[in-house]
Amino acid sequence: MTPLHQEFERDEDAFGEARRLFSVGDHEGVVHFASRLADRAVDPHTGARALVMVIAALLNLGRHDECPPHLDRAFALIDGLKAPTVRGDLYALAGTIPSQESMDRAVRHLVQSSRELNQVETPTVEAANAWHNLAVAYSYIGFHGHALETAEQAYRCARGAGLGPGDHALPEIGVRRALSLDQLGDSDGCIAALREVLTAWPRRFPISELWSIERLYYDYAQVRLALLTGSVEDHSAATAALPTGFADLHGWEGQDLRLLGEACVAILNGRPRDALDRLHGESVQEYTLGGAELDRVRALAHVAAGDHKSAMTADRSAVRTANKATPMLRARLLDGTNTQLDHDALQRVVAQCVTQAMTDPLTGLPNRRHFDRYVAELVARDATAVVGVVDVDGFKAVNTVHGHLAGDIVLQRLAGILASTIRGGDFVARYGGDEFVVVLPGVELADADGVRHRVEQAIAECNWGALVPGTPVSVTIGLARLTDMPSITEALEAADGQMLRQKQRACSCQTVSDPAHEVRPAASGHGDVAARQS
Repeated sequence: MTPLHQEFERDEDAFGEARRLFSVGDHEGVVHFASRLADRAVDPHTGARALVMVIAALLNLGRHDECPPHLDRAFALIDGLKAPTVRGDLYALAGTIPSQESMDRAVRHLVQSSRELNQVETPTVEAANAWHNLAVAYSYIGFHGHALETAEQAYRCARGAGLGPGDHALPEIGVRRALSLDQLGDSDGCIAALREVLTAWPRRFPISELWSIERLYYDYAQVRLALLTGSVEDHSAATAALPTGFADLHGWEGQDLRLLGEACVAILNGRPRDALDRLHGESVQEYTLGGAELDRVRALAHVAAGDHKSAMTADRSAVRTANKATPMLRARLLDGTNTQLDHDALQRVVAQCVTQAMTDPLTGLPNRRHFDRYVAELVARDATAVVGVVDVDGFKAVNTVHGHLAGDIVLQRLAGILASTIRGGDFVARYGGDEFVVVLPGVELADADGVRHRVEQAIAECNWGALVPGTPVSVTIGLARLTDMPSITEALEAADGQMLRQKQRACSCQTVSDPAHEVRPAASGHGDVAARQS
């Protein structure tokens, strides 16, 4: 293989080649090419841009599990840099990864992406890529209005950057929106929306200039419209546009569109049984055209075959799939309300911090410096108090499985729960890493134990599956009387020791294979606690 620096003297030329590979649907080629570009990059911004392309290509190939380490690496490269475009692009891609399992995290990342990109004033190729990825991410998770607006922003940005007329044109956004209407029973709305897609883009440029995958979406819109209307004109247009059928592209989108498109063509050509045979036992990605599209096409095939009973069964299945998000949205409304209340409590805690130097930037809680000052004041007054060490169990698994972005969100959520669950007048701070400390003034250990159980229960009852599916989140809390110890350091060591003993007791009740209850060696001093990761 020719070294990358011999192929392209300028980084921009190399990025142009990666874009060309994207445009023809060669996502495997993008992964290999952009990975080499990232590895040889000296400038951190260039390395992060290359990793954006690696992640996007992996997503297009359906290899989602490989993305979190690349995301963490890219965010680390631009840490501290003013890089709203690449940061916005990374957030958009991060929102795509968890969206099928954790809508909460996905939406959070997409809003962060939009905020970053809105800071970009000059149209560039890089910005067009970022707006493109954000539009597709919104569309994947069903935010079709946001997706359409963002797709138009991507197209305008690409024109302003001097790209070709077909670059970053996204008919897929309109097609996905239109079919979502049909899947919910609004076929008339779908027909109108498909006609809009099929007439709007040819007014801008020849359809032959679309990227390969976008041409597939456009072609699918033609055959799907012909199926719904049954008109000779629509049938003729679809047949003329597909003289040799659907192209075969790499990646799950291309495979899904070919499967569904060929089934639609078979129905149009009077072979509904062939269409049903083609679809039998198959499945499609929910991202492509919605999870209900497969059953909806089956229903149309049954209608064409005269089997109306089977058509109704398939249609009911399609509507059920299309509506499955409704109960989850209701549950998330409750979760969101609880989160907002926790945030309000957290803000009241933060209001006690007089300067930014006293606040942890991630969670908004008081930081270690503020904790030290607060405890010093208690000791000076010889006040009765209990100090608690709050350690997150198995937190390393969250970062390993879901990435550091997810880990940060978990820490922020924990901070909100802690702030809302402790008593008024109590103090909570982030001590470092995955460890928090609480100070309970004016109480003895017996009363403090009640607070501990309340905090542990509140954290156990949180819907962590919505944020980090499949990875349990819990805490272990150790307590010690501040007034019994010669120094705050010894009080923290005593609380830390009790916390570790509780972990050991919990571990004895679990199987050895349970990663949420691993036992850690005791530290020689509490200065080591911030560096430990359970």
